[in-house]
Amino acid sequence: MTDLRIEAVDGDPALEQWRHVHNVVVPPAAMSLDDARQRRDRYRLENAYLGDVLVGCSTVRPPDGEGAVATVIARVLPGFRRRGFGTALYENGLAHARVLGAKAVETCVLAVNTDGLRFAERHGFVEIERYVLDGESDEWVDLRLERESGAGH
Repeated sequence: MTDLRIEAVDGDPALEQWRHVHNVVVPPAAMSLDDARQRRDRYRLENAYLGDVLVGCSTVRPPDGEGAVATVIARVLPGFRRRGFGTALYENGLAHARVLGAKAVETCVLAVNTDGLRFAERHGFVEIERYVLDGESDEWVDLRLERESGAGH
């Protein structure tokens, strides 16, 4: 995995790559380029590359509220899962959230994404809520980091 490179999204070409991974991994929340631009203005977005091949992306929402809760979301394209890329994206996002002053960390996973739920649980997250957004049918799971664990745990 020495060829893995994680880069902040800078410019529309990189944003389009981020949007591609996001839309493949969470199709019910597919977004337009304009939607992605709004996200880029509010959150830290990163892409992960194996050499020059896009393998995943991440989002870090800065700490918010009294509890200084940040959200860290790592997404990996299906063909690249179970190779440590999600862990690298997650750990990078977690470090950034900590620099921003996060006292707690949450993540959000589409309930049908069993790979994503298992990944979150392996990294110390526990489910805090399941919900369906108004007017939609897809179930989402919010999870909170209860303990930190290293890669491979």
